[in-house]
Amino acid sequence: MQLFYNDTLTETSTSIKFSREESKHISKVLRKQEGDTLNITNGKGLLFTASITFSNPSQCHATIDSYTLEARKPYRLHLVVAPTKMNDRYEWFLEKATEIGIHEITPIICDHSERKVIKQERFERILLSAMKQSLQCYLPKLNPAISFSNFISTTNHDQLYIAHCEETKKQSLKDVLKQGSSYTILIGPEGDFSTKEIELALTSGYTPVTLGDTRLRTETAAMVATHSVAFINS
Repeated sequence: MQLFYNDTLTETSTSIKFSREESKHISKVLRKQEGDTLNITNGKGLLFTASITFSNPSQCHATIDSYTLEARKPYRLHLVVAPTKMNDRYEWFLEKATEIGIHEITPIICDHSERKVIKQERFERILLSAMKQSLQCYLPKLNPAISFSNFISTTNHDQLYIAHCEETKKQSLKDVLKQGSSYTILIGPEGDFSTKEIELALTSGYTPVTLGDTRLRTETAAMVATHSVAFINS
């Protein structure tokens, strides 16, 4: 199954015109012809079945035949992860987290952050590609980068967790997660959260957690957290 994306489609849509890039892919790469079936999502849960009415490398048209609303996951995960020094590591996290299941991502700028600027458009393209590749119909939301203090000051009613490396009392994330909930998990930069940031999180209702017995890279910690939540809710 090949999944296409168009965020303008709604329940009332009757047809679709593909971009020049997608038209070329449909016509020349996949060799689709008039009458062939395509699967399209709007990234908001709707999965459309459409029949090609015109196939050309420059422009491809299709008629919407039917649609279904795909079920959401029984939980909601918001990962708040500091950008890594090497962009490719963060991009790997975005791709794999989307494949496993994540709903929202916020890059957070911390006291020890070495990278304080993100490539928003590139990251969004990675999320989109991973959603299509893994045949999912919900596109994760990528928020703009925000400072740690500004993020912590926002109201949040999720289960709140902060994973840090300081030698203090912490519980295992997998032991404290409750099924079917909304979760917000903070993951710090390579140099970890500062003591001040940890204290601020704790006073704001975050529970300190550990992700295992070994020291993990930022992107690895984020993946462990993503998988733990998905596993608990499987």
